[in-house]
Amino acid sequence: MALLLLGLLGLLGLLALLRACTRGPRPAPRWPPGPRPLPLIGNLHLLRVSQQDQSLMELSERFGPVFTVHLGWQKTVVLSGYEAVKEALVGTGQQLAGRPPIAIFQLIQGGGGIFFSSGARWKAARQFTVRTLHGLGVGRGPVADKVLQELRCLMGQLDHYGGRPFPLALLGWAPSNITFALLFGQRFDYRDPVFVSLLRLIGEVMVLLGAPGLQLFNIYPRLGALLQLHRPVLRKIEELRAVLMTLLEARRPLAPGGGPVHCYVDALLQQGQGGDPDGLFAQTNVVACVLDMVMAGTETTSATLQWAALLMGKHPSVQDRVQEELDRVLGPGRPPRPEDQRSLPYTTAVLHEVQRFITLLPHMPRCTVSDTRLHGYLLPKGTPVVPLLSSVLLDKTQWETPHQFNPGHFLDASGCFVKRAAFLPFSAGRRVCVGESLARTELFLLFAGLLQRFRLLPPPGLSPAGLDTTPRPAFTMRPPAQVLCAVPRHQGH
Repeated sequence: MALLLLGLLGLLGLLALLRACTRGPRPAPRWPPGPRPLPLIGNLHLLRVSQQDQSLMELSERFGPVFTVHLGWQKTVVLSGYEAVKEALVGTGQQLAGRPPIAIFQLIQGGGGIFFSSGARWKAARQFTVRTLHGLGVGRGPVADKVLQELRCLMGQLDHYGGRPFPLALLGWAPSNITFALLFGQRFDYRDPVFVSLLRLIGEVMVLLGAPGLQLFNIYPRLGALLQLHRPVLRKIEELRAVLMTLLEARRPLAPGGGPVHCYVDALLQQGQGGDPDGLFAQTNVVACVLDMVMAGTETTSATLQWAALLMGKHPSVQDRVQEELDRVLGPGRPPRPEDQRSLPYTTAVLHEVQRFITLLPHMPRCTVSDTRLHGYLLPKGTPVVPLLSSVLLDKTQWETPHQFNPGHFLDASGCFVKRAAFLPFSAGRRVCVGESLARTELFLLFAGLLQRFRLLPPPGLSPAGLDTTPRPAFTMRPPAQVLCAVPRHQGH
């Protein structure tokens, strides 16, 4: 019996050896060109901390649209320009759907959530989120009604100022509250301590995530841990997580298995109660998904609406044309609806140009999930790949005046709205933003509603040219803190 077993094992070993020989050696990687790295720091000396995407675009002029940089010891492939980014994000299918292990997000999320996870956990969380948002009415009438309700609350706040200067950040309250209502099944009063705490913590975390010290931590995690560079953001994350846990526990009795789903958290809690044999929706991943949705769902739309208002104050002639179109199509009293976009081509073009011009999230790294051929190069599994979205939105081969705020980029000679293939603020491919439909609805209704009601002006003593449009350092390209005036246009409405 023992001899038979040894013989069988020997035969299996021989078969494995023959299979390995017939497969042949694994092909050697073929890396794109790039600058010569220095010991320890790689190419970090070539990248400006506050303008990393601009530095990478400058390197692409020397090394081409696909090149390699060394971030410390890590080889990273960078894609610059519309053609290179489109081919990678759309043409590679699942091969570029991974996310590299970013040190700070590994600590915060432990590989869970939606935006910084990979593999089975990411697929399950993404499919669940897309399905749940659709079930809650995103992209349809129910959510539009919620947005218009929040618009009325926001306009009430602006009315209290009576045309006097208000803080630009106030405009972020409405889109944040819309996200909270979808997540937790309730909107908050703007003075509610929970609402105030959430906005404060989200803002502080976003600023800390964009700090130079944290970028250093992500490149040299051991050194960063020794210097405690990650501690400030982790403390804020724990505060934020404690608030979210309170809101989660408040929903738990209201979300029994099989009961009606009134919000994203209800659906998450039900998913974790049954039909989850692999534990993909255990408590830790539920919290990770909620944290991702809170951070991304508030920050992007909130910052974009603030930018839109600031740019209207900066470009009064553009604001004139938007308000003329709104008055002609909607009049002073009827609120906008999503379907009005077809009748408001200039307003729609302006909102698209705001998103193109600000490049809110310049890049978000991907990762090859297998050996991948890209633009003639062979990248090994696990290679970080950075598609520079800013290089697409500022690509001089795609936009007539890429560095100017020009709504004409989205209009034809007849003044009709034109879709542009290089408009990719929400990315593309398998990792396209899960909240794109919600963000588009929110931005259009809030922007059109605000300009229908108010004239946005610089504060007294400041000209439009004096408004500051230099992005504030943060994880996203936030507008700088300042004030505007919202002067009512139609008294009595």
